[in-house]
Amino acid sequence: MDNLFSHITVADIHHDLIRNIVSLNESVNPFDDLSSNTEEWFLARQVESDTRPRPYHSHTPQLYRPFEEALWLNAIQWPFKNRQTSRFSDGSFGVWYGSDRLETSVHESAYHWFQRLLCDAGFEHEEVTIERTLYTVACDAALLDFRPVANNYPNILHTTDYTFTQSVGARIHREGHPGLLTFSVRHREGINYAVLNPNVLSNPRQQSQLTYHLHGQTITVDETPGVTCMDIAIGAF
Repeated sequence: MDNLFSHITVADIHHDLIRNIVSLNESVNPFDDLSSNTEEWFLARQVESDTRPRPYHSHTPQLYRPFEEALWLNAIQWPFKNRQTSRFSDGSFGVWYGSDRLETSVHESAYHWFQRLLCDAGFEHEEVTIERTLYTVACDAALLDFRPVANNYPNILHTTDYTFTQSVGARIHREGHPGLLTFSVRHREGINYAVLNPNVLSNPRQQSQLTYHLHGQTITVDETPGVTCMDIAIGAF
């Protein structure tokens, strides 16, 4: 591990990254299965609103901007508040993942949707649809650059075993670095960013909506309803 870190350089990052997360194109009433009374829906929403902690406070506190808060939560804060195991974390700390381009974010998210969700649930042979949202987020940080050492340390880009990379992430987190960048495992033309400090991320903006369709051995991706922008073969995983 020490030999690896002795060869790591730093990349000064000051540009936008792409964040690709599960979302819905149309809002769903979360309380309509509890009661058919619309007044009770209003009361339930009020209770939920009053008891929900605020992960973000506006820079202008005299104004409450719920849409600004929701944007910040969805695009930036969520993985830090809802920690889970991933390539660079054992689940004891949060990591925000972004990509340098749309294609990379689609390949990465399609893999995890299929392998980590549909296959585990036994739905890999079904026709399934999921909606996702693309966000553009500004990143300003000095990130550890693992691209120059990727060929000499193949475990960094291992397709399924995260043991080594989680130990790398644990050291970066322990030493207080804001994050790292490396080549994408699912889309080798692209770059992925793993950010451990939310303070280096800012200015979240919703870019577009995507719809993934699994049918047979292919995942088709629509950016415009009914118009396919990408096809991903399951065999590529």
